[in-house]
Amino acid sequence: MSLWNPDADHALHVCVEDPTGDAEADLMAGITLLNAVREGSLPATLRLYRPNPTVAFGQRDVRLAGYGRAVAESLERGFAPVVRKAGGRAAAYHSGTVIVDHVEPATDAMMGHQHRFKVLGKLYADALRTSGIDARVGEIPGEYCAGDYSVHGVPGVGSRARNPIKLVGTAQRVVSGAWLFSSVFVIEDSAPIRAVLDSVYRAMGIEMDPSTVGAADDLLPGYSTEAFTKDLLSEYGRHAELVEP
Repeated sequence: MSLWNPDADHALHVCVEDPTGDAEADLMAGITLLNAVREGSLPATLRLYRPNPTVAFGQRDVRLAGYGRAVAESLERGFAPVVRKAGGRAAAYHSGTVIVDHVEPATDAMMGHQHRFKVLGKLYADALRTSGIDARVGEIPGEYCAGDYSVHGVPGVGSRARNPIKLVGTAQRVVSGAWLFSSVFVIEDSAPIRAVLDSVYRAMGIEMDPSTVGAADDLLPGYSTEAFTKDLLSEYGRHAELVEP
């Protein structure tokens, strides 16, 4: 019985991928995986990859008058603009982040929608706490792509950040027979992400406090995507059988 799916007891296959160089293809691969799991051609899967620089806009962003300018700002700063099917407002990521697509079959996928936000948010905060980051679940004022179950970090001794910073954004896509829980973990090199999000949100006329944009290594200097991946898989392994390649 898994923490996030009390009605199921099965292995979670781990797939660590390299980015393709095509931001749209990397994003759509999660949807392809969701459909394959729903159809039964692939097992429950945990997909991890470090993306190329990307700004993932939400469906609501596309309708704004400033969306065209926001796309231009993304391109000027070297971030490929894409539109995702799940989630709220724009989020940015690059090779200093880790994207995790957790996909599982479910008879009634919608039933556990809110439960997954709660328990996986806690799992992700616990993974970050493994190495000493004071990570907590909950929205912080002024954060980008705001969400009740975002994970943020609180500065401590030795931190470069002065205020709480958003570290993880989560989103879900639910279809008949399966669900996709997609998360962006910002681990290293927050400056380019902060700069592009500030420009993009200004262009779209959405209020956002740039000081809430940060990375785990702002709180724990030297923390890396490799160390985080190890911490995350260790935490997942406490709640499910992981099948790694």
